[in-house]
Amino acid sequence: MSGDPVRIDLGPYLAGVPDEVEARLRGARNALTICHENPEADALGAALAVALLVESGGGSATPVCVDGVPEVYRFLPGTERFRTEPDATVSYELIVVVDCGELDRIGPVRETHAALFDTAPMLVIDHHLSNTGFGAVDWVDPGSSATCEMLTLLAWKMGVPLDWGDGMLASALAAGVIMDTGNFAHPNVTPRTLVVAAALREAGADLSEIARRLYRLKPASQLILFGRVLSRLRSEAEGRVVYSTLEAADLAAAGAEQAESEGLVDMLTQARGAEVAILFKEGPNGTTRVSVRTREGGVDATVLTAAFGGGGHARAAGATVAEPLDRACPAVLARATELASRVER
Repeated sequence: MSGDPVRIDLGPYLAGVPDEVEARLRGARNALTICHENPEADALGAALAVALLVESGGGSATPVCVDGVPEVYRFLPGTERFRTEPDATVSYELIVVVDCGELDRIGPVRETHAALFDTAPMLVIDHHLSNTGFGAVDWVDPGSSATCEMLTLLAWKMGVPLDWGDGMLASALAAGVIMDTGNFAHPNVTPRTLVVAAALREAGADLSEIARRLYRLKPASQLILFGRVLSRLRSEAEGRVVYSTLEAADLAAAGAEQAESEGLVDMLTQARGAEVAILFKEGPNGTTRVSVRTREGGVDATVLTAAFGGGGHARAAGATVAEPLDRACPAVLARATELASRVER
């Protein structure tokens, strides 16, 4: 943290950081850190941050994401370290799963490396309300804006400087917080979130530049993709429910990666009067991925997505429906309309 005296103190927020989580990372010699498929900045930042924390204690770690790092996040230092599968030459003694509400979200690596996942103890660090715990040790904090917010507190408790790795740790953590708070615009921002962000800024994280790269600097392919999806914006229940669809053909036509659809559903929330915003994404094998956002004090997004096997947070949740778009949309919209119609303002 340079030679300057520490001004931001995260000490008052450390009571909720489990001792067992700290002990597991301190004792890890070879750790696999893995995030969910179709990753965004909080998932990638968290997996990278855990790897750095293990290494700060003399251990080694391999960050993994089955889909690799999307182009839009490669500006973050350290993302070149990610592999798409575990290193077969390493005997991992700990698996750390981050930012996953359920184990299935890590993708096919669970099946392709079944022996590893059946034998190595698993530590789960996550902030999704729907996470019921699937590890040997689970640290789930639904009150945290991002998994990276939790890991900032963990780093502080472990005594690891937030500027560890020539600033790599602070940048990774800041990117996750900025992403999952919508650049501090979402209602999941708490006073603790802002203190954490201040500590990361003090450690050298360039919050302004990270936010610019995540939210304001978009390739032409992403703008074309947004235009195609927004042109199909529709509404139900007198505007209380707004929705659109993202088809595989849209990605091909725009020349865009799946990761470039990040932020689309948040744009839908800008529709005046909308209680629920839904983006339906055409998935593989006839499935549909549903992303939901809701207004503060209205519909609980987890109630809507739970009806379709999903979960998340009260204001932001998702689900994967085992039906194609033309069947998934009417079913989800019917439930969304029912819930939105009950809201009184």
